[in-house]
Amino acid sequence: MTQSFASLGLSAELTRAVADQGYTQPTPVQSQAIPVILEGRDVLAGAQTGTGKTAGFTLPLLQRLVAQAGHSSSSARRPVRALIVTPTRELAAQVEESVRTYGKHMSLRSTLIYGGVGINPQIEALRRGVDILVATPGRLLDHVGQKTVDLSRVEILVLDEADRMLDMGFIRDIRRILALLPAKRQNLLFSATFSDDIRKLADGLLHAPVMVEVARRNAESELVAQRIHPVAQDKKRHLLAHLVSSGDWRQVLVFTRTKHGANRLAEQLCKTGIEATAIHGNKSQPARTRALAGFKAGTVRVLVATDIAARGLDIEELPHVVNFDLPHVPEDYVHRIGRTGRAGSTGEAISLVSPEEQPLLVAIEKLLGRRLERQVIEGYPITAMPEQPRQAQAPKQGQNAARRRDGGRDRSAQPQPAGGDRNRNQSRKRDNRRNASPGHNSNDSRQPGPDAQQAYEHDEERQPLSNAGQMFPSSAQVFGEPKPQRYANGQRGQRNERNTRGGPGRGPVPSLLGGGRGRS
Repeated sequence: MTQSFASLGLSAELTRAVADQGYTQPTPVQSQAIPVILEGRDVLAGAQTGTGKTAGFTLPLLQRLVAQAGHSSSSARRPVRALIVTPTRELAAQVEESVRTYGKHMSLRSTLIYGGVGINPQIEALRRGVDILVATPGRLLDHVGQKTVDLSRVEILVLDEADRMLDMGFIRDIRRILALLPAKRQNLLFSATFSDDIRKLADGLLHAPVMVEVARRNAESELVAQRIHPVAQDKKRHLLAHLVSSGDWRQVLVFTRTKHGANRLAEQLCKTGIEATAIHGNKSQPARTRALAGFKAGTVRVLVATDIAARGLDIEELPHVVNFDLPHVPEDYVHRIGRTGRAGSTGEAISLVSPEEQPLLVAIEKLLGRRLERQVIEGYPITAMPEQPRQAQAPKQGQNAARRRDGGRDRSAQPQPAGGDRNRNQSRKRDNRRNASPGHNSNDSRQPGPDAQQAYEHDEERQPLSNAGQMFPSSAQVFGEPKPQRYANGQRGQRNERNTRGGPGRGPVPSLLGGGRGRS
């Protein structure tokens, strides 16, 4: 028997709003979650990405708030009654848009607060009064610290993508937020995957919860065709450009492991004539919004993203997802390929796997419980080409005459005076100390060693334990960013010009307290 949204107990205003969006039948997660939430029960729900879990908690939340509404339109009597917490800005914007879309026939107010933009407009919105608040943890705690939001009258709490919030280190922020809420409330935990940490969090947060799990744990979508292209690491960029061009792909979401790698890949693709841009945590919110808008509009063919930034991207009928780098966490692979094959449409997920990433692929296949299809593309070898031997260089002018004066022997082979080794070692130590100094600005052409290069490349995107206090936007650009300065000891980052003396070539000024070195 075909089920309708009205049969789930939703009001006429909500069913009309759902029909306006072209939906006629609820998804499995919606069919199970909506009646339970309408009863006021706590819920722990998990489903594949793109199965409608956002509407699964938004629709019953709106109906419960309207049914229990007894306030006036004044801001003083319009407290925050529902709090929805998400890990990323993009996901928060998507959820708040769903709240406004489905609640357009109701007299409820909602607002969105997240970091990376000015805080003053958000303060004004909160002063006018809101019923539903959608927020990221860091910016929410910013408002708590400034006493611009009151959470003491929250009736419904929703933690969306709870597993990602734990992965990003938001557990301390979540605990601080929970301490500000009333003890009696309805709690809803929604996530694309279930982990043991999520279940531990649920045990301490939920009261007699109803379990909603419409697919096996950490399952991938059956609508997504998955394929592996083995290729050498240094040939990945060329193979990606070949796939996009030869297949005439017009919309491709590419995942990299690092923010620097995302910037570099986007710049390289642009040089080959493929419109591309990057999106990650170092981008300012306006830059991320412009990049996503260009990708959705079709002016950008390739959007290169990291895992954190891509969580919450909802792009209708996205045809292609490419794993340029495999994730270290196998569950992230499920999240990545879940960006395609959404809302009943089919999609394709391609992974470019180098020999060094074979252990990561084994872990992913173990999680999925099956072996993924392999396909080697002709012209793109699996192993890197060996380096060509260096050709002997002709001796420099005057070198032969010097050798003739020394009897045909190389001067470097002549006996050295006593103490020469000791003098060379001391000179070498002085050079090493000077090169290792953070303030050293050598103009020679030497490149950082392999350790420094490895530290520079593996700048995986991590979220701090709390980003409360980061209230203002950064000034990152859309198409790439300045590369951090590389130091000989492997450190990286932009120089702090305020803490230097005499210009960029000088070392850091000693601290005024304690006589130590200042921060660089």
